[in-house]
Formats: sequence, structure tokens, C-alpha cells
Amino acid sequence: MASEMIVNHQEKAYALLQADAEKILRLIKVQMDNLTMPQCPLYEEVLDTQMFGLSREIDFAARLGLIDIKDGKALLDQLERELSALHDAFKRK
Repeated sequence: MASEMIVNHQEKAYALLQADAEKILRLIKVQMDNLTMPQCPLYEEVLDTQMFGLSREIDFAARLGLIDIKDGKALLDQLERELSALHDAFKRK
């Protein structure tokens, strides 16, 4: 029973981190579509702040043993790749 609870908490923690990563991606998409260019300091500040916050969440969850740090870093890497692809697509417009 206790091991099921631990697994459930781990799954929930990772799902929440994934949801936060998706929010960042959506936020940046909206910002790029409606507000600013990727070279704008506001864009960079929002991106840096959001990515830093997510990395701290991942570190916290890893320290609690809710996720493996490798999984958290993989989530960050995936988000960075998606943001880079989005940035490249925006520049091609």
C-alpha cells in the first residue's frame, strides 16, 4: 500500500512538472504570436524566469525523491528543444 502511494505521488509530481513545462511553451507561443520578438528583452526575461522556476521545481521534486533528476533534466531538455524549434520557426516567418 505504501509503495503504491509513493508511485502515485511520483506520477503526480512528474505530471505537474510536465504541465508546467507545457504552460511555459504556451506562454512563449502567445508572446511570440502577439506581443514581442524573440530578441526583445521582455521575451528573454519571461523565458529566463519561467525556465529558472521550472528548474527549481525539478530540483525540489528530485530532492524529495518524487522524481529522478535525470527525468527532470530530460524534461527541461525537451522543453528547450521545443522552444528552440519555435524560435527558429518564428525567425523563418
